[in-house]
Amino acid sequence: MSGPGLHATSEIDSDPVVGDREDEVVGRSPLRIAADRLRTDKVALVSAAVVLFFLLVAVFAPLITRAFGVDPYTYDQDLLDFTGYPLVSPSLEHPLGVEPGTGRDLFARWVYGARYSILIAVCAASVATVVGIVMGLLSGYFGGPVDRALSFVIDLFLSLPFLLIAIATAPLIAAKYGSAGIDAFGRAQLITLIVLLAVFGWMPLARLIRGEVLSLREREFVLAARAIGAPTRRILSRELLPNLVAPIVISISLGIPAYVSIEAGLALLGVGLVNQPSWGTTIDAATEWYPDPASYLLAPVLGVLLLVLSLNLLGDSVRDALDPKTRK
Repeated sequence: MSGPGLHATSEIDSDPVVGDREDEVVGRSPLRIAADRLRTDKVALVSAAVVLFFLLVAVFAPLITRAFGVDPYTYDQDLLDFTGYPLVSPSLEHPLGVEPGTGRDLFARWVYGARYSILIAVCAASVATVVGIVMGLLSGYFGGPVDRALSFVIDLFLSLPFLLIAIATAPLIAAKYGSAGIDAFGRAQLITLIVLLAVFGWMPLARLIRGEVLSLREREFVLAARAIGAPTRRILSRELLPNLVAPIVISISLGIPAYVSIEAGLALLGVGLVNQPSWGTTIDAATEWYPDPASYLLAPVLGVLLLVLSLNLLGDSVRDALDPKTRK
């Protein structure tokens, strides 16, 4: 038996199910939707696994090297011939061999290289993100003279030659802290490098935040907060900042690999950590001995390549997951 009544009954039975599904999708936050999409993205999962591996290596570098009975600083001339070339090849005792000229273990220096390269990139990205958020919020929200002044500062920093300033800074740090001891000199180099990267890295995010805030400040929820007399700090931190999570997360995920690459590039120009085993300084030193041993140069190059590639792919996946235009 068929007729309009049966069709109507079928529609009534199916409508609540459809409505529940729509309510479930609508009720989810953008971050929840993005997280669900990332869990089904194979590229994002593989990239996240690689990044997690490097993070674990960086965090547990002392434990890893202690387990192998090696460290990145001990010189062992007994492992070298009279010309400085290694007498030993990669083995269980020295998985990547030893460094020509010093006899230091290359595996230990690779592990600690990951530690310092990631530390520099994460610290620089964190500082640049905080500065970019503050400058972008103030510029976009207040507008007028404040916007013009901060926009001028952004344009000024964008016009400064980062590479020349970085190269000029290296001898100044060496002259000031070179006689203060290896540890003090190393700390000064590390802090200077992080500051340089952060000072010249906050402007793109500030511009992005400024543009978002210029459109958000005229939205109903901001106007309502102003109408009830909410203080500016509350409007910036409680009303505007939560709506800027997507561009901030994307900026961080794409900024960290850029800083890893820049640190390695600066080391090749002599603006690296002289007394610390970062990947950049190892690559710089290895170019003088390549191709023997090959692991001296290839290990840090592959480390930089895999980390930067994984971070970039993960950043692209995060950007796509947070982009409303690509959501299904």
